[in-house]
Amino acid sequence: MTRSYHDHGTPAERWDRAQRHFGRKNYADAARVLASLVEEVPEQSGPRLLLARAYYHSAQLRRAEAECRVLVERHPVEGYARLLLGRTLERQGRHEEARPHLRLAAAMAGDFEDA
Repeated sequence: MTRSYHDHGTPAERWDRAQRHFGRKNYADAARVLASLVEEVPEQSGPRLLLARAYYHSAQLRRAEAECRVLVERHPVEGYARLLLGRTLERQGRHEEARPHLRLAAAMAGDFEDA
């Protein structure tokens, strides 16, 4: 297997690199680093959530949606993943699908006026 810059280093080094890319708004590179990290540690929510965010910000909306769906399936009360899923669906023009996720995220955040 040939390793690229994006999947070089320990998981901790890749996590740090991905966070630096994300912090510099270099979302596509963050996603490349995170994709291999999520494959390696699929049970960890942090890398998968940051991957979903990187996909969202780099307009890879189907990929963002897929990662969010994994997160909410595994952790139904993960409010931020619900919010991101709802916003990702909205951005794709799928407002009816987005609505329940956005309402649930608002309720989990204690924002009952919009829920």
